[in-house]
Amino acid sequence: MDLSLQRETESEYASAGAKTRPGSGAMFDTIARRYDLMNRLLSFGVDRGWRKRAVAALSPPLESIILDLACGTGDVTLELLRRYPTARVIGVDPSPAMLELAKKKLAAGGVDGRTELREGIGEALPLDDRSVDGATMAFGIRNVPDRRAALKELGRVTKPGGKIAILELTEPQSGPLAKMARFHIHWLLPRMGALLSGEKEYRYLHESIAAFPSPEVFAVELEQAGLKVLSTQPLSFGAACLWVATPGPHSR
Repeated sequence: MDLSLQRETESEYASAGAKTRPGSGAMFDTIARRYDLMNRLLSFGVDRGWRKRAVAALSPPLESIILDLACGTGDVTLELLRRYPTARVIGVDPSPAMLELAKKKLAAGGVDGRTELREGIGEALPLDDRSVDGATMAFGIRNVPDRRAALKELGRVTKPGGKIAILELTEPQSGPLAKMARFHIHWLLPRMGALLSGEKEYRYLHESIAAFPSPEVFAVELEQAGLKVLSTQPLSFGAACLWVATPGPHSR
């Protein structure tokens, strides 16, 4: 997508109040410095294993270029660079504060030379058609106002045969730990987040998880956006889910 169209799309979201809406880049700017700590505390550390599963699902070719959409503070970006030492990673995120922390994290890890960080939104990726060999998106798709547009963009920029790994928090509906998980999401998580971070934005988190579609319904959304779903993998008794897809024949 050319930059003029990207700026036009960003302007439309800004005029609609997207810069201040819950889940926007501006919201994440306010909690950026506490984001990593909150993730570890609120997920009891299992989010690291989830990210590793998403990264391992790609299996890109040597000398590949990988997109990490909603890269945040760079946890998945760093894992990609470590797992695939000949790859180059482009990290895209709407939050300048998160990108600044990612830059420092990648420099400390000694892998910043293989990384390019860009500010941007999922609905208008600052990338050419078929320009990446694979893509990841961890804990970001539920914050996108137009999910279908973002999914179509992932299909547009990914080369045929390349894998797209989307990781997201989900709300377990059945099983032995479902009631406990819902208590954690709806009661414990927003209160712990607000208490430890001092920011009301964490109250948004449980609402966004509850509003996100079930793994089966989201798989249908992927297909409707032109992607071919390869697998749907519930993680930690359904507390998260990993979808692996590839561009369909008509992705553009």
